[in-house]
Amino acid sequence: MNENLENAIAAIYGIPFIWIGIKHFIDPDWFEPIVPEILGHARFWVYASGAFEVLLGMMIIIPRFRSSAAIGMAIMLILLYWANLNMWVNDIQIGGTTLTTRGHILRGLIQAALITAALWIGGWIPSERH
Repeated sequence: MNENLENAIAAIYGIPFIWIGIKHFIDPDWFEPIVPEILGHARFWVYASGAFEVLLGMMIIIPRFRSSAAIGMAIMLILLYWANLNMWVNDIQIGGTTLTTRGHILRGLIQAALITAALWIGGWIPSERH
């Protein structure tokens, strides 16, 4: 695959993570309800996850860091699914919306697709481009 195309795909993938990560700092109240209560200190976890989203989103865009960022992104997405699962199991609203079972299943599938995409972008999933 063309290097410019690879870089564009990585940017298209990474920029939304940077934006969502920044939103964790701009509007932490929006994210706090889905932090599992057992963790305590919801604001801390919102800020921490936001920082990782910004950092990994930037790293996956930069070719030098892409491979390690992809692993970090996959791990982060697996860990963050705990909040999504908490939202589903405890029927927690986010942004004034309660997702249906179908919505939660779709969200889980999207999470799996994001993990797969990160690993592919990072070169961990074999393809003809390498």
